[in-house]
Amino acid sequence: MTAPVRIPFPVVDEVSRHCLQEQEPETVHIEVHLPGPVDQTRLRKAFTEALHRHPRILMREARGPWYRRRYEWELTPEPDVEVVAFAPPGPRALQDARTRALTQAPPLSVSPPIRLEVVDSVLFLTINHTALDGPACLRILATAAELYGGRDNAPAAPPVRPAEPRQEPSDTPTTWSPPARVAPGTPDPSPGNGILVTELPLPHRPKGSPYTVNDQLMVTTALTIAHWNREHGALPHSRLRSSGGTPIRPLRITMPVDDRPRDTTMPIGNGTRLVEVPFAPAELDHPDMSALLRRTAERTRTLKALPRPQLGHGAALLTAPWAPVAARAALTRALRRAAAPWTSTTLLSNIGRIPYPLDFGEETGRAHAVWFSAPARMPRGLTVTTASTAGRLHLALRWSRALLSHGDGAHLRDLFEHYLHTTEVTP
Repeated sequence: MTAPVRIPFPVVDEVSRHCLQEQEPETVHIEVHLPGPVDQTRLRKAFTEALHRHPRILMREARGPWYRRRYEWELTPEPDVEVVAFAPPGPRALQDARTRALTQAPPLSVSPPIRLEVVDSVLFLTINHTALDGPACLRILATAAELYGGRDNAPAAPPVRPAEPRQEPSDTPTTWSPPARVAPGTPDPSPGNGILVTELPLPHRPKGSPYTVNDQLMVTTALTIAHWNREHGALPHSRLRSSGGTPIRPLRITMPVDDRPRDTTMPIGNGTRLVEVPFAPAELDHPDMSALLRRTAERTRTLKALPRPQLGHGAALLTAPWAPVAARAALTRALRRAAAPWTSTTLLSNIGRIPYPLDFGEETGRAHAVWFSAPARMPRGLTVTTASTAGRLHLALRWSRALLSHGDGAHLRDLFEHYLHTTEVTP
């Protein structure tokens, strides 16, 4: 009998594995809305075949002695469990499925570490983020859609943008001070994450603009949090000197960057690298919107172009096998607690235009809305995830209940919608 193939945990997987918490599971949720009903037998068959078309997803954490130097993934020839489930319809069926996606992570000990739940014509894909990320699992779902409906689900070509001369961003805020935190709202006594999803118009952008929709979303997120923080006790920058108040710290927004191809050769796993986009307090206090968008575009372009390990050089050192994983896990958790004040203010994960049609054929149809949400563990406590489908922007706000309540989330959504509209400037 051939021994199963084993793969050492990559850096991102191992750091996440060291820092797992039962109170706030590391899940990614993908929610796909389809116009027509889903056939249970066909979907189970198509999704199982899609897993075999991308065998790297068929994995579980391999067992090992306490003194092992690495965690390893063990590839399996078949799923260990039935991955696809169908929930009974009901007035709270959609909300309950969202809650399960945030509170019940697929176990790492069972292959594959994902779950697909169907509620009427809505697909909920829940991913254990220690093993996989959203774009990789969206690739799996696109393959399943093609197998289910028999229609081409090849990715659309990415938008072509003219090459621009590289410019060093001007007046970039320093990163040598701890960033601002999202101010507490009305914390919920129950543990875990809350979520709110909404659909908005895509922001208008004049033709030939030097910034992208992603830059508009970045500015919107920064202005939303700055406004929220002012409402909850932070003083506007213009009144700092006269009041003697505590200086407002700069915002830093983490932005995942994904350079993987979207076709069937896409590597499956955690494939994004993280960069941090800074904003000085003065930039967000009565901003010149055109100038703020232009500066943000310069920063994001520069950060995307810089070669950098996924989690930085320090994480690569922590995950080197110089000691048993149990010892390195304790060190990693201690360093993460010590570095908490330096954690970015929030995370904006903009998937962009969904690259696949997600067309399930004549009866079920093509997806008209796709939402993602990323984990929102403290100290960050809030993540913003966006994607666009059928010419609409699909926004998910996800928060730690130790920081915010559902009412707080609704207010943040309203602020986001307002500031998104303010980015629609004309030349």
